Amino acid sequence: MWRTTGGITDKWEGKYNYSWGIASIVDMNEPLWLYAGPGHWNDPDMLEVGNGGLTDVEYRAHFSLWAMMAAPLIAGNDLTNMSEATRTILLNRDVIDVDQDPLGKQGHRISDTGDLEVWSKPMADGGRALLFWNRGKAPARIGADWTSMGLPSKLRMNVRDLWTKKDLGRLSGRYEAEVALHGVVMVRLKP
Repeated sequence: MWRTTGGITDKWEGKYNYSWGIASIVDMNEPLWLYAGPGHWNDPDMLEVGNGGLTDVEYRAHFSLWAMMAAPLIAGNDLTNMSEATRTILLNRDVIDVDQDPLGKQGHRISDTGDLEVWSKPMADGGRALLFWNRGKAPARIGADWTSMGLPSKLRMNVRDLWTKKDLGRLSGRYEAEVALHGVVMVRLKP
């Protein structure tokens, strides 16, 4: 494991003295996805979830992106004094399972239109973790075709939303969702 960035701070983006905001750290770490895998992990620094500088929507995005990047999930908050929302984020088993998937691949961007991004992470079961990230200033609809993730368009996959914990059915071809500003929608696609 090696650090890939400078220090992190509890801000959405930008540089603050010697530290960087969440989105800025993601932009530095994501291009290194080809170098990550079992025995060699990209470490974009600890989690800022629950430290008070961001909204819960932004903290869910932060935690989800670290999981997609197969990053160490090291809590940087006061564990003895955290809100229920922070606890719920840090203990989301479905998202942790994406981070800890035995295949060990780091997810990466497969689509970037400026403010709207689609990320994909191959999983050991042959499925994918799929993340839609809205970096913009208003809610937006984001979608992805199976083929953009290297999957056949007619392949039927079980889709589960990892934050609402809802099974969305067996779908093929494409998935799309409404995403809050600075938020994510994160789903698992299972064969």
